Amino acid sequence: MKRAIFPGSFDPLTLGHYDIIKRGVDLFDEIVVAIGINAEKKYMFSTKKRKQFIEEAFRDYPKVKVVTYKGLTVDFCKEIDAKFILRGLRNPADFEFEKAIAHTNRTLSKIETVFLLTSSGTSFISSSIVRDVIRNKGNYKLLVPESVRVV
Repeated sequence: MKRAIFPGSFDPLTLGHYDIIKRGVDLFDEIVVAIGINAEKKYMFSTKKRKQFIEEAFRDYPKVKVVTYKGLTVDFCKEIDAKFILRGLRNPADFEFEKAIAHTNRTLSKIETVFLLTSSGTSFISSSIVRDVIRNKGNYKLLVPESVRVV
């Protein structure tokens, strides 16, 4: 089975994340959307709420599973027997950052990272931008899947 994890904080899930996951479904037998837990990070949405956003967005996609994890992503990959990490790239800065992580992960565990370019219509969207729009009472609904439009 070709299992990939798509790790992130998903605070909140954006249309960019949604696009990468949907396209990943065609490439892998299973996509595990893995919500990383970092006790030192302040989140806008609870872990439970973030998980709910993703599960609702992909309720009609049996190949998509949603879990939470702590620690190194490569250790979690070993735990669930995932051979691939799926990542989206929005711009050259994302590539440089993700390339360093991918090389480190490959050194630590031989896991392959698969990069997908975000669609042109979502390449400007980030969770931090969405949080800022929400905090300032802007129309965030244009940036997130329907499951997140209930904030």
